[in-house]
Amino acid sequence: MSQYVVGIDYGTDSCRALVVNIATGKEVASCIASYPRWKKGLYCDPSSNRYRQHPQDYIDSLEEAIHGALNQMKPAEIASVVALGIDTTGSTPCLTDEEGTPLALLPDYEDDPDAMFVLWKDHTSVVEAREINALAHSWEIDYTSRSGGIYSSEWFWAKALHLLRSNRHIREKAYAVIEHCDWMPALLTGNLKPENVRRSRCAAGHKGMWAAEWGGYPSQEFLSELDPLLNGFAARLSAHTHTSDTSAGKLSEEWAGRLGLPAGIDVAVGIIDAHAGAVGAGIRPHTMVKIIGTSTCDIVVIPKTDIEDRTVPGISGQVDGSVIPGLIGLEAGQSAFGDIYAWFRDILGWSGLLLPGEMREEMNAKILSRLNDEASRLPLREEDPVAVDWLNGRRSPFADQTVTGGITGITLGTTPAQLFKSLVEATAFGSRAIMEHLAQQGVRVDEVIGVGGISLKSPYVMQTLADVMGVPIRVARAQQAGALGAAMLAAVAAGLFDSLQSATDRMGQGNLTVYVPHPGLKQLYDIRYLRYRSLADFLQ
Repeated sequence: MSQYVVGIDYGTDSCRALVVNIATGKEVASCIASYPRWKKGLYCDPSSNRYRQHPQDYIDSLEEAIHGALNQMKPAEIASVVALGIDTTGSTPCLTDEEGTPLALLPDYEDDPDAMFVLWKDHTSVVEAREINALAHSWEIDYTSRSGGIYSSEWFWAKALHLLRSNRHIREKAYAVIEHCDWMPALLTGNLKPENVRRSRCAAGHKGMWAAEWGGYPSQEFLSELDPLLNGFAARLSAHTHTSDTSAGKLSEEWAGRLGLPAGIDVAVGIIDAHAGAVGAGIRPHTMVKIIGTSTCDIVVIPKTDIEDRTVPGISGQVDGSVIPGLIGLEAGQSAFGDIYAWFRDILGWSGLLLPGEMREEMNAKILSRLNDEASRLPLREEDPVAVDWLNGRRSPFADQTVTGGITGITLGTTPAQLFKSLVEATAFGSRAIMEHLAQQGVRVDEVIGVGGISLKSPYVMQTLADVMGVPIRVARAQQAGALGAAMLAAVAAGLFDSLQSATDRMGQGNLTVYVPHPGLKQLYDIRYLRYRSLADFLQ
């Protein structure tokens, strides 16, 4: 009888459930559920870069997505589900009490944004990140050395410290801090006590300054020197982490009943969505997988012999086993990509706020479609407007969330399509800067695979990426690569494959298409890329 695994992908806006046949890799059912409170814009303040998500949103959307997928299956098929894997955005941490309950699920904290999960793109902790960098660079161990040498305000410790500092009420109950990708498996298996949670190697290494070389997370002495508010927090994190092809425990009776799944199936250790997407896309050594959505994550895996004891500066981490066990996972990326296009769409559609909801959504969809169509027909000219993609700060190379974007070369004759074209090129130039930086550091990248909504929906953006980066870009066939990657990891965690490579060979879906650079555009794009770098230097 066929066996099935469930992959859960928590994105920025929604939760996706995907059911996959282990033997064939065929997707047999799927469902997407939006976060109800997030969709209403609650608990967020874009003007102050505050983006918070309520843990109840994660629970509600999980139940809706899984039930929606299972409703497409027969009872005998549901009974043959043998494992569950979960990926989430990251770093998206939350403060908990002694029992591991996120504070926003407690009666006195349910409407306090500081008691909620701090979404990856929240930049309220810039000051704390700066202090972490200053202390780490003067400490006997530089705890940022495995995170590119610069700790980001998008990450675990900076966000936790900011919450503790800014909210006295929160401090009364806060006992520990947990990543979203660690909380979900802990919740579903009933292993919530902070000291007992099986922490993800992926999240801990790339976002939490964990490394085997210095015995785990930063020492308590370091954290207390940073701020006494962190006293005791080190002891509530295990020094040992787990790769995401291992089991975090068994699905509890309670959650089996709530989700409609068999009790006792394996729940894999969690993983960050970009890393799961790389697995689902079929990453292998010297391949860059670009997960292209609201932001981008660029994931590369290399053999340990490629890098030895060297560290790569300016990226978002190099961690043994964070993507594929036995290989070094490297992460870089851009803090805004699709978000830039959405921002420009909203600027153009501002007057649509007067329209009813459905009409406004239809108009917004048409704006982006029209912009893509018109921009794709524009000729490439050296004198066209040039933009820099730092509208939400810079993630790589060398994270800096204080920098801002810009556009130059605008005239009264500049059209919306020309401006959109400059923004698309800016995101491509940002991608090229990352690839060039890796090459300068001796990291070999032989091919690029694109995954995510934009890679499937916008041929114009993908062709521009290929032209600017100067390499062919294959687009993964899997429309939900993150969920597929989580499902593959779950299959290995349940012992159905002896390795992740075996699971990938059986369950992988291959590629949909390839975008090849136009050789005649290289010289012009080289010139425009230099203008991009000049404008970036000026803005810096």
